[in-house]
Amino acid sequence: MSGSTGAGDAEAFLRAHTALAHPPLVPEIALHLATEITPIWQATEAWLAQEGIEPPFWAFAWPGSVATARLLLDEPERVRGRRVLDFAAGCGLAGIAAALAGAARVEAAEIDPLAIAATRLNAALNGVAVETLAGDVVGQPCRWDTVLAGDVCYEAPMTRHILPWLRALAAAGAEVLLADPGRAYLPPDGLVPLLRMVVPVTRELEDRDTREVTLYRLLP
Repeated sequence: MSGSTGAGDAEAFLRAHTALAHPPLVPEIALHLATEITPIWQATEAWLAQEGIEPPFWAFAWPGSVATARLLLDEPERVRGRRVLDFAAGCGLAGIAAALAGAARVEAAEIDPLAIAATRLNAALNGVAVETLAGDVVGQPCRWDTVLAGDVCYEAPMTRHILPWLRALAAAGAEVLLADPGRAYLPPDGLVPLLRMVVPVTRELEDRDTREVTLYRLLP
């Protein structure tokens, strides 16, 4: 393959290597998702002409995003009329749920160009407007009322990079909702648990059938 990352090429790649599916617990939303990780990972490496890339996080509905989406659809008043950021958006599931729940504006931030393309494609599929922010937004001043961060504490460097900024957003007045399914680098303090939810997962990704996700409000 060419290795091009143009928007049209990216959407064509996504359509060719994913299938339409509804994530667990969120039947209201349809997404372009991969059925297995190995084929989509190999195809992504070939398409980008690059080996050793990060897993294609955008190709799966991760448990943190599933739980966040379910919360927002069940309690739309949490985001109705608000400016929302879906941080490290992956496939855009949480941001799409926020838009369906009546958010005034939804932005989805991702460093992976394929995730940006997936979010755009999935938002269009569900008939909602989600603006995409390509690149690392950590450090930007707060312009959001609600920040959604699902499943982001899976690596120590990632957590060290993002956590001070997320706390600064909370200090600036944003409600930062952090959804974590038991990742190793979740901070030990400064979290107010809001609810817990058992989310079905695939053994290929998680080596188990379910994950218990806790949704927290992050304190400044």
